[in-house]
Amino acid sequence: MKAVGYLKSLPIDQADSLMDIEIETPVATGRDILVKVAAVSVNPVDTKVRMRAEAEGDQHKILGWDAVGEVVAVGEDTELFKVGDQVWYAGDITRQGSNSEFQLVDERIVGTKPSSLSNEEAAAMPLTAITAYELLFARLDFTPGQTDADAEAGSPKPTILIMGAAGGVGSILTQLAKKLTNAIVIGTASRPESEQWVRDLGADHVINHHQPLVAQLNDLGIVNVTHVISLNHTEQHFPQLVEALAPQGKLALIDDPENGLDVTLLKVKSLSLHWELMYTRSMFNTWDMQKQHDLLNQISQLIDDGVIKTTLGENYGTINAENLKRAHAHIETNQAVGKVVLEGF
Repeated sequence: MKAVGYLKSLPIDQADSLMDIEIETPVATGRDILVKVAAVSVNPVDTKVRMRAEAEGDQHKILGWDAVGEVVAVGEDTELFKVGDQVWYAGDITRQGSNSEFQLVDERIVGTKPSSLSNEEAAAMPLTAITAYELLFARLDFTPGQTDADAEAGSPKPTILIMGAAGGVGSILTQLAKKLTNAIVIGTASRPESEQWVRDLGADHVINHHQPLVAQLNDLGIVNVTHVISLNHTEQHFPQLVEALAPQGKLALIDDPENGLDVTLLKVKSLSLHWELMYTRSMFNTWDMQKQHDLLNQISQLIDDGVIKTTLGENYGTINAENLKRAHAHIETNQAVGKVVLEGF
């Protein structure tokens, strides 16, 4: 089968940073399903893994952690899918990725593709949807569908500040927070097109993360926020985020601060820190691994019901090394709005 892989960690402008290759088609056993990949998207994790993890021996490493496709074979212990099912998933970072014609994936982290979306529209969403949903409802303890009437008497109205709201995860977070919680949603963006994107997704307010945050919040009449979700460059904004948070507030993040964080700053306000990695369940084969299957099915239903929409940004064409290199280069600029998708081989 066709695939795109690499042997050495190289800058994306190098010829062998990603290569078109031919490898054997894998065989489904156990709870694995074999998926014929129709479309994929590119995430920041693809670029990070490319530069941090080299191939083992002469077996090319294959990236890709978003996919849509058709089940073409199932393992002997499968319970959730059958041949012919249309599925979507974000895969398992410890296994070969989705930049291949066929991919093995554990059915417990796979969902049924939204019927209302095309393959390219659906491929934009699994990884970011899982991350956003787990951030809100597993890490920060919001309850889907909550209203002001559900709030504890005397408690402040929740206010969520989403740092980097125009990116892949931020685009889903903004929609989920606005549609499924009673929170005031504030997103950050720094360019006119990304600011408009965040507004179109439903944010109540948009501020610029290159400007002082607290002053901009105060200009909106907001003294502090109850929750912060930081999606990139957390170390640059950390003191401001602590200042912006209300006492007993919650800070969640997904990135890897380069020089660490001085968590002692959280003590005076009794702030809590929450890290989200959507691969944890599959990496450790946790007892609740199948919750990602359930989660993806919930997201699929929300999409088909018109509650949230795809975050597709651009389609870069067929899945090959040349187009994936362009996609990686674009992601590495940190200027992407929405998701970059590739479709077909």
